[in-house]
Amino acid sequence: MNKQVLLAERPVGMPTDSTWTYQTTKIPEILDGEILVKNHYISLDPAMRGWIREGKSYIEPVEVGGIMRAGTVGEVIKVNNNPQFKAGDFVCGWGGVQEFTVTDGKGFHTVDPANAALESYLGIIGMPGMTAYFGILKVAELKKGDIVLVSAAAGAVGSLVGQIAKIKGCRVVGIAGGKTKCDYLVNELNFDAAIDYKNDNIYSGLKAHCPKGIDVFFDNVGGAILDGALTKLRRNARVVICGAISQYNSTSKPKGPSNYLSLLVNRASMKGMVVFDYQDQYPEAIADYLKWIQTEQIKSRADIYEGIENFNDLFLKLFSGEKIGKLILKVNN
Repeated sequence: MNKQVLLAERPVGMPTDSTWTYQTTKIPEILDGEILVKNHYISLDPAMRGWIREGKSYIEPVEVGGIMRAGTVGEVIKVNNNPQFKAGDFVCGWGGVQEFTVTDGKGFHTVDPANAALESYLGIIGMPGMTAYFGILKVAELKKGDIVLVSAAAGAVGSLVGQIAKIKGCRVVGIAGGKTKCDYLVNELNFDAAIDYKNDNIYSGLKAHCPKGIDVFFDNVGGAILDGALTKLRRNARVVICGAISQYNSTSKPKGPSNYLSLLVNRASMKGMVVFDYQDQYPEAIADYLKWIQTEQIKSRADIYEGIENFNDLFLKLFSGEKIGKLILKVNN
């Protein structure tokens, strides 16, 4: 039997239990060319909130009544005439929020748990890692000596952005919520400084820790934090719009930044990025990450919780700040 989470309705504001349908179905027989994957871990990402919203985006929304889209990593347990895979392979792909996935293998690729922990393929060597790598190196066009500001810096993407910038010889300041997260950034991840947006004034924090301004702002949050960062741009600064987690559950239209004229004054740029645009370059990023992991130049952290039946409660941790690093659901099957 296969436990699954389906989208029951498009939420207005924060998702609730009524947003989802939890069901258990019989695993179908796989057809010619298909494989059966036993999922071990399911990725929980802020982008998933956008995937259940109706409207134009970089990817089609999840259909009401459809299995909730999610990245997964698991083991191939049955193959029916598919030469790309064999039983016993570990694979990563878009398996959805369910215990087992039947697929023709498109969008799935094999991974090696001998190189890194299996859950790492949903974090540092998965979509968050690819987002951080290409966002800071390609989109932000990072240069040695840049002053880099990162929002949601203790999250799966932000924590890696900051560490990559440090490896490349930059000064890095992170914005995070709470003393625990800020201490984590400075004491464990080697950030130069951290601003606690929950307890400190964001403008005072920027003045104290970025007195010369910033060359790169990597934004995962939007809203007031984006607006504050725009006041500290230096000449030819680059702003990367990776996400806007503060806006995802808003019941009103997102508010644009009032300080956008700073882009004009400082000849700065603001550019959005979607990681899927760099799929053909993923091997480059993976090779660098494996090197950095082996040489202990970079660290990653995962908050792992168990049980598909707990999906909604865990999903909400993405927006409440009750996690550090990558949020992952472990499948008990």
